[in-house]
Amino acid sequence: MNDSIEEAQAPLRSVAVFCGSNFGSSPDYAQAAAALGTALAARGITLVYGGTHKGLMGVVCDAVLAAGGTAVGIINQRLHDRGHLHPRLTRHEVVPHMRLRKGRMAELADAFIALPGGLGTLEELLEAATLTQLGDHVKACGMLNTRGFYEPLRAMLATATEEGFMKPEHRDMLVVHAQPEALLDALAAWQAPTVTKWIGQPGS
Repeated sequence: MNDSIEEAQAPLRSVAVFCGSNFGSSPDYAQAAAALGTALAARGITLVYGGTHKGLMGVVCDAVLAAGGTAVGIINQRLHDRGHLHPRLTRHEVVPHMRLRKGRMAELADAFIALPGGLGTLEELLEAATLTQLGDHVKACGMLNTRGFYEPLRAMLATATEEGFMKPEHRDMLVVHAQPEALLDALAAWQAPTVTKWIGQPGS
């Protein structure tokens, strides 16, 4: 069986950003989120995100809009009903629940970036990366590593590789940078892994 899953990656016209609906304990997190939003707008890349005004989610959207960029929000009905929708979005969609929210964001995005965040952010990042690993989509996944936030996750992925649960190509496919411009450059140059996920199994 040919194990290649390589396809041409689409140009970066839109990026889904996952991040905290809280601000975090350091002002560095909001500063980095704003810098990313400004960089997206400067490159003409549409922001796709969860649609709220809360925490870092609101910060990155505000920065995109302030720089003249486009911000598309995908919000679930429950949060919309609570008044969490950002009031100045370029456009938005309301979907019934979180699974559809993630799916719609993935449809609209050419790549994914995770800023620091909590359970939702980590879950969204790892789901997007898993779909890339499986070849369900050919989209780069990146982490904005402000204050070394993602070093523990990188260590966990290294452990998974050392213990025989991941191939090095999948460990290394996640793009990590502390600076937004460098992260966007790397995402634009990213190439999909050319191996399947299974290790040493017949027919893999």
